Amino acid sequence: MSAIAFATSKSEGLERSVGPEEWATRVELAALYRLTALHGYDDFLYTHISARIPGPDRHFLLNPFGLYFSEVTASNLVKIDLDGNVLQGDHGINYAGFVIHSAIHAAREDARFVAHFHTDDGVAVSSQKEGLLPLNQRALALVPRLAYHDYEGVALNLEERARLVADLGAQSLLLLRNHGTLALGPTAVRTWLDIWSLERAATAQIRTLSAGRENVLIAPEAAQAEVLRQFERLDEKFIANHDRLAWAALLRRLDRELPGYAA
Repeated sequence: MSAIAFATSKSEGLERSVGPEEWATRVELAALYRLTALHGYDDFLYTHISARIPGPDRHFLLNPFGLYFSEVTASNLVKIDLDGNVLQGDHGINYAGFVIHSAIHAAREDARFVAHFHTDDGVAVSSQKEGLLPLNQRALALVPRLAYHDYEGVALNLEERARLVADLGAQSLLLLRNHGTLALGPTAVRTWLDIWSLERAATAQIRTLSAGRENVLIAPEAAQAEVLRQFERLDEKFIANHDRLAWAALLRRLDRELPGYAA
């Protein structure tokens, strides 16, 4: 049997054993890992995206530690419980990833997907005292939804989980001070669009501040308030249709440039 045939057989066997809901979650999460690699947002082996599997147990999926994000597939994701026990998978996990993601999955029902990055620009903004500034249209849409969590060292202490969740509150975006960015959402596409927007806003801020703080134009307060009102007026049907079109476009690009995530 060829390596390709063996991999296909293995993934088909797993798909049958885990059921359609978990398999669909695996495919979407693997797609997020591939999108992260495609956009250059990965950090070798050291960041992580998770997805909670539907069901009462709150089991969730993480990347297998030791693989590039471009190598992640639906079948090689690792399933763990809220105590960090590996329930299914041939690899170990990043323990810091377990600490951060278990905290959010346990506390937030709407956190089906959680993405955490260490990009250069995201880390740079997380290390600036003022955090994300209202400098441009993208940032204005994010600032009201953004929380902050102070740096406590590498996320290896389980006691930090309660403080992280308290700082996150009801928000869907988080800057981990001196560390990086985080987004959560009820769907893969919503989580991706939010962290992608946060990363783009961070890049825009770093470029803007290269001119010096005294030359920076902060958006007028009236305009900031108007952007907030405009986003609050978006109805769920509009958002759902937008997200459906966006996810289809993202998957088409993956199928062209980095296929194989659904295996």
